[in-house]
Amino acid sequence: MNWSLILTSMLPEHLLLVGMLAILGLEIKSGRSRDGFGFAVTFVAAAAVAALWLYATGFHGAPFLHHFSVDPASTLPKAVLLALAVPVLLISRDDFAETPYYTLVLASLYGACLVISSDSFLTLFLGIEIMSLPVYALVLLGLLREQSTEAALKYLVMGGVATATLLMGIAFIYGWSGSLGLASFAGALGSTDPLALAGVALITAALFLKAAVVPFHAWAPDAYEGASAPVTAYMATIIKAGVLLAALRLYGTVPVVAPVVGLIVVLPLVSMAWGNLAALRQVSFRRMIAYSSIAHAGYLFYALLGDGRGRWEAIVFYLVVYGLANVLAFAALPRGADDERHDRLDALKGLYHRRPFAAIMIAFAMLSLAGLPPLPGFAAKFLVFKNVLAAGYTWYAVAGLVASYLGLYFYLRVIQYMFMAEQQPEAARGAPRRMAVLASVLCLVPSVLIMLFPGWLIDRL
Repeated sequence: MNWSLILTSMLPEHLLLVGMLAILGLEIKSGRSRDGFGFAVTFVAAAAVAALWLYATGFHGAPFLHHFSVDPASTLPKAVLLALAVPVLLISRDDFAETPYYTLVLASLYGACLVISSDSFLTLFLGIEIMSLPVYALVLLGLLREQSTEAALKYLVMGGVATATLLMGIAFIYGWSGSLGLASFAGALGSTDPLALAGVALITAALFLKAAVVPFHAWAPDAYEGASAPVTAYMATIIKAGVLLAALRLYGTVPVVAPVVGLIVVLPLVSMAWGNLAALRQVSFRRMIAYSSIAHAGYLFYALLGDGRGRWEAIVFYLVVYGLANVLAFAALPRGADDERHDRLDALKGLYHRRPFAAIMIAFAMLSLAGLPPLPGFAAKFLVFKNVLAAGYTWYAVAGLVASYLGLYFYLRVIQYMFMAEQQPEAARGAPRRMAVLASVLCLVPSVLIMLFPGWLIDRL
């Protein structure tokens, strides 16, 4: 066994593991739960830098042949995911001061990294479960309101259903091909065998459930609303990105054939429309973001209709832009002791007059999520629909564009509340949190650079 190859190829994962051990070791040594914030930020940032270094050097390696491999196509998304986790950790500082939270986040990130480099269903399944299991506990950890327990239970049950569905799909693919390699999924896509197509449908349905695509979305609004703001930001960005990168790993560069097109088109299209329409009625910011996330999951799965190279570019670019906008919104969002009251959209009324910086940051995030030019969200949606058109699915692209414009109102409503509505007398007026400001800047700067130079990032994908 080549230990040097293992150490280099899995350097980001090893740094996350060392971070977990350091946080737990500190707690064991002191005999009480200690703040793991510093260790968590340090090791996640180091893991992101390590992944970026592997990408910059063009490193290729397969330490566990047919199960785990590393190349620039996997190290860049890994660096993006880990970099997005840094501002999430920064906004967690004032909400979580104990060890378990940071250990669980690092464990979940470890699973996400495994997903991105998986070459077999064994590694993919382990990665998805290691990524998901800690989040069930994270939803409950804050316990800011009574429904947090119900939200965590619903998320756990639906997560279990997704796991069972995924395992059944893997079993069908294995029964058809006799292989657990992800390449067997690509073969099943082009097959007419009912067993192979059933396996493809079940695996895709499991990913739809994990990503909260309609009609498998019912858990998301409750889980997002019941969790604390940093955990909601984590679920909306890192978990969503991990699931989409798993789908990208499965579908790879293989064209989506006729029997599967309907699955990839109909449910994501319904998800776009329903997510945007349902968000119009929400009075909770986090619940609104949940429905926004449901709509964006539809856009991301739509990108699978494009050709292989364009598909990879569109999804990774979209995940970068979408992740930055979501984390920016949560970083700038004013929070207080009464979580339920501060989560209401009414609490944002007159925010510009109290906290102009926060209002401008949230407005930037909302406009980017809406996909309005010249914000980076516009370029992200443009890439998705350009690839759908290039693949010959013109009417699907038109339907998707119409569905995307249904969401403009609720994003603009947030801006109207902040800049045009009268201030609420009971609104919080405290000073902004320093870590939240830093997290906002860390999200804003790359967002502005992508807005000004989108081609620079696209050329490197």
